[in-house]
Amino acid sequence: MTYARALRCRRCGREYPLEAFSICDFCFGPVEVVYDYEAIAANMTKDTVVAAPWTMWRYKDLLPVGDKVIDIGSTVTPLVKADNLGRRLGLKDLYVKNDCVNPTNSFKDRVVAVAVSRALDFGFDTVACASTGNLANSVAAHAAKAGLKAFVFIPADLEQGKVVGTAIYGPNVVTVKGNYDEVNRLCSEIAENYNWGFVNINLRPYYSEGSKTLAYEVAEQLGWRAPAYAVVPAASGSLYTKIWKGLGELHKIGFIGNVGTRMFLAQAAGCSPIVDAYKSGSTQVRPVKPNTIAKSIAIGNPADGFYALKVIKESNGGAWAAPDPEIIDAIKLLAETEGIFAETAGGVVIACLKRLAEAGAIRDDGPTVAYITGNGLKTQEAVLGALTPPTLVEPSFNSFEAALNGKGRQG
Repeated sequence: MTYARALRCRRCGREYPLEAFSICDFCFGPVEVVYDYEAIAANMTKDTVVAAPWTMWRYKDLLPVGDKVIDIGSTVTPLVKADNLGRRLGLKDLYVKNDCVNPTNSFKDRVVAVAVSRALDFGFDTVACASTGNLANSVAAHAAKAGLKAFVFIPADLEQGKVVGTAIYGPNVVTVKGNYDEVNRLCSEIAENYNWGFVNINLRPYYSEGSKTLAYEVAEQLGWRAPAYAVVPAASGSLYTKIWKGLGELHKIGFIGNVGTRMFLAQAAGCSPIVDAYKSGSTQVRPVKPNTIAKSIAIGNPADGFYALKVIKESNGGAWAAPDPEIIDAIKLLAETEGIFAETAGGVVIACLKRLAEAGAIRDDGPTVAYITGNGLKTQEAVLGALTPPTLVEPSFNSFEAALNGKGRQG
């Protein structure tokens, strides 16, 4: 049972059956899933959601899946009241949505769970992806759970933690001598020649819908209301646009009031094509060559860039880019204030949040939510040179005392 009704072109509006493809054959625009919201509103209530298991599937009626879903244990992730960080930034009503704690330690478990569930419906025996790391981890894990073969394609210079976090599940790992955009072009060619379910190519319309659960959870955790401000990292721009779509859907079915959320998009300065377009006042995103430590969001040619710019305008939001040194400082700031170790994409979000607060773009007139999408253990290389080295002592009290006195007593 699914309330998904069709695929619709985001450009020309032409509708198609719910099949495995992502591009309109009339105007070559991207397609996305549309739903029967009247039927959803008639059958889904806040009470049924609250009574459902504490997982992303409590919002299943708003997702394009049937009765069979692949679940590796994703729960509703914490919305942390970030008082310590808020005091540092001058924000009293600040929250951090901590998606570091998903089974493969990133938000990608949300989108892949939907995509692999659809892959089974379509009869694929192999799933695949182009990835900057987090997606590869999740595709490999979900394929193992579903009993499917998996091929994951990643840049050859990816962080070691992400390579190990993929290989452990036993997929076919293919490293490519090139950046993500080159990996993705290769995968598009492979997808035309192999009958595989590429989660971010022919299954992309379904895959991207999983990101909406980040909007649903936050609204529920805030007492069924939309945040006043949201700061979201952007690679392709899909996550950013789907959080906005998810909030709109909750309004359509009567779960929340009018959505007044100002959506702020965060990118790394070394790969910020959407931010560049926004600042120049253009609706066209010009591809760039990535050069940043934030590899997980280093997509130089973002597929959803045009639609992200539309959301910025619709929500009266904005876009900001953070240079690498600020990304590292922000990773440390979040860890030291809230005990959350985020990967580089999280550093981008916190660095941009800091800039936005300083500029007065975010005020204390409602809750602000910063979306942290991946765990810092995956990108340890980024911060190694910025950490205080451990203190080495002999196994004696005198040695410890001497070291402590040398560093200055801590009370």
